[in-house]
Amino acid sequence: MSLLLPASRRQFLRASGAMVALPLFESLLPKSARAVPKAPQRLLFYFVPNGIHMPAWTPASEGSDYVMPPTLKSLEQLKSELLVISGLSNLPGRPDGAGDHAGGTSAFLTCTHAFKSETELKLGVSVDQVAASKLGQGTRFASLPLGMEGGASVGGCDSGYSCAYSQNISWIGPKTPLAKIAGPQLLFDLLFSDGTKGKDFQEKRERHRRSVLDFVLRDAQSLRGRLGRSDREKLDEYLHSVRDVEQRLATMPSGCDAPMPPTDDVRLGEQLKMMSDLMVLALRCDLTRVMTFMLGNGGSGRPYDFLPDVKGAHHELSHHRNLPEIQAQLQRIDTWEVTQCAYLIQQLQKVKESDGSSLLDHSLVLFGSEVADGNSHDHSNLPILLAGRLSGAVKPGRHIRRSEPIANLYTSILNAVGVSIGKFGDDGTGPMLGLA
Repeated sequence: MSLLLPASRRQFLRASGAMVALPLFESLLPKSARAVPKAPQRLLFYFVPNGIHMPAWTPASEGSDYVMPPTLKSLEQLKSELLVISGLSNLPGRPDGAGDHAGGTSAFLTCTHAFKSETELKLGVSVDQVAASKLGQGTRFASLPLGMEGGASVGGCDSGYSCAYSQNISWIGPKTPLAKIAGPQLLFDLLFSDGTKGKDFQEKRERHRRSVLDFVLRDAQSLRGRLGRSDREKLDEYLHSVRDVEQRLATMPSGCDAPMPPTDDVRLGEQLKMMSDLMVLALRCDLTRVMTFMLGNGGSGRPYDFLPDVKGAHHELSHHRNLPEIQAQLQRIDTWEVTQCAYLIQQLQKVKESDGSSLLDHSLVLFGSEVADGNSHDHSNLPILLAGRLSGAVKPGRHIRRSEPIANLYTSILNAVGVSIGKFGDDGTGPMLGLA
């Protein structure tokens, strides 16, 4: 066994081919470098499909004294960390004819009008990839595209649009989407595997699933003796977090690696929690600083019948025809989605940096959808929620209204992380003012 102890934000334990990344331990830095290092910035774009029932989402007033609307109630304790933005549009997401979900999803992070075809792709580079060109330098993964629904990016999925447009939000080039890692097991394997391929891969993977930490525990104990008290507590907490997710994965019923997750409340909810925990682990260990996450593909037909009084598939219900009984079901789905994101935000807030600030203080989570109302397929007044401060670039605790392209918000985010850009996307006009 060999112990690698580079004096950087990214520490690794290696043994028998397994690799576990560790948080920064100040005890291991040379005395000359003991000054608290500057925490890096992180971005996480969180996509939910089929729009939001906007009357239950939108605060009635602006400023810091706004009353939390029904759909956002699960975020009440995090209000000081949130910035709700109303009025933003993404007009490049309007399709040529039918196909609002493909058009809106493909434009979600690119702000580019998609070429309508099932075989020929033409779009733009997404904001996460532009940010990754700066933030991703020196990290193990320049970015991580994640999701809970799989599916191939070939064929047609929405009124003559390629499936690539509705199943991906991260694009590295006009013709190249980044296929997402679907589900917590695949993400765990990516973060903690030995890279084995071929016919022995399944056997090796099962061995690693039994216990990644068993491979590195001896090295971890050796390392523990070189750490100060606070760093030992940090190491114990981190290894416990990895072990906890691993054990929860091991107890999941067979078949949970399927591209489409099961719709049982416990299994889907637990999978989402594990994804959130793994995302936080990847960020706290500086494996990546840029992530995208799709709770579902654009226009997703996932059923939510595990929720009280919700009957039918999500996309079908999103065409509510202004019927109050269907809008009530949509509000229950929206509330559940926000609650899942709230868990992620809470975990980011719990992780402390060396200077006492939280992981959330230096991060920005953007929550949104491809359309506003799923019935009208409106690409204006989108449901946009920000969480975190991005190292002071964002002043949360407010609800603001802005009648401008969401591309301007992305321009401001890119400028805040060190990417010098005047405007973004097809309709961007410049940075959005008033974020800080």
